Amino acid sequence: MELYSTLLASSPALAEVPLEVQLFFIGAVYLGTLIISRFSIRLGIPAVLGVLLLGLLINIQVLDIRPEEVERLQTFALALLLFYAGLKTDLKAIRGFLEYGLMLAIGGVAISTLLLGGAIYWLTSESGTTITPGFSNAIPLGAALLVAACLGSTDAGATLGVLRQVKRHVPLRVQHLLEFESSVNDPSALILFSIALSLFTVGAQGQPLPELLIQAISQLLQKLGSGLLVGIGFGYIAKLMIDRFVVDREQLLIVSMSIAFMDYGCTQLLGGSGFVAVYVTGVFMTNLTYQRAEINHESIQEVLLPFNTMTEISIFLIFGLLVDPSNLLPALPVGVAVAAVLMLIARPLSVLCFQKASPFNWRDSLLIAWCGLRGAVPLALSFSVIRVIPQLRGLPSEAAPLLAQNCQSIVFITVILNLCLQGLSLPTLCRWLSDPAKPELSS
Repeated sequence: MELYSTLLASSPALAEVPLEVQLFFIGAVYLGTLIISRFSIRLGIPAVLGVLLLGLLINIQVLDIRPEEVERLQTFALALLLFYAGLKTDLKAIRGFLEYGLMLAIGGVAISTLLLGGAIYWLTSESGTTITPGFSNAIPLGAALLVAACLGSTDAGATLGVLRQVKRHVPLRVQHLLEFESSVNDPSALILFSIALSLFTVGAQGQPLPELLIQAISQLLQKLGSGLLVGIGFGYIAKLMIDRFVVDREQLLIVSMSIAFMDYGCTQLLGGSGFVAVYVTGVFMTNLTYQRAEINHESIQEVLLPFNTMTEISIFLIFGLLVDPSNLLPALPVGVAVAAVLMLIARPLSVLCFQKASPFNWRDSLLIAWCGLRGAVPLALSFSVIRVIPQLRGLPSEAAPLLAQNCQSIVFITVILNLCLQGLSLPTLCRWLSDPAKPELSS
């Protein structure tokens, strides 16, 4: 409904189309996503990539949606995705490697973002359209780090969807780790994105770097602390509501959605991070014990799964519908280079640098390093880039629109290449690593 009202309000041409035709079109498009998802899985690529390409193929140019409207929609979507990610964080399933999982999800994202941001800064021209190694004519450092922060989060749904066809070749512990890491690194990427905003936007004009760092750390701690406390509080409120008022499993949907939206709104009003709060609430809800035996973390996940799937599909579909393919061509060389750095350098190094603390052998670590599929969160954050790039310190106002568009295109190209190349190669890599004829590598 949110998607429909946004599209309708923003496009007079679409509003003139009869309601019956609008409903038929929307239903046909979403039914098409189901069909294209099935074919994508058969080809061995993530289903969400097929949905993205379907939207790109349809590509409705009559839509005239402002970045602010899309950003509201992606805020709604991210809140739901992070809440469900928290619900999927079952601490019991990752006993024995919780610390390692946190290292990957927090430290790994930070390392990957810094490496990728540095590479973008060194490789990319100031307009974001050509590869010019060096720092003399480079893209603004703030823009480079914002793009890298957008690409910091991995997608559990895309990764596990691809691994499903070779499930017997992948250890269960590795699957649990990938799911946990992908859940926790979503808020990590959002926090790094917020830090980049605090350091490089125009509000920090004229302030010395030490003062900027102290201010950014202070704001970060405030957002994290408020998000954590409010998230814990709403987790217990959710338990109270479920124990007292829920009599059927179907009512869990009402409680969960209500708690998620109230949680986000309340935390934002208090100056905290709503995204951190909804994730923490989800973690508490899935790891608490409820009075009724049939109500547990699995039943809560089951009732929310269709909405999470619909939300994720909508993000990919909207991006495909709204992006102008002609805008991608100027940023194509840089997008290919960024995808290569992400897949071959940043992601592997962010995993392998923690190998000494890893309970997994080298074969499993190589698989984990290659299981870095990007998905809904990078695409959702890319809409924020359009708004915040013009606010970067020292950026000429006439250069801002082109740079913002190219930065979003870089994220889009990187996500497509990442999903396609890694998605197609993951099954082969799993079979190769599980071949008993190959000698076992020591831990």
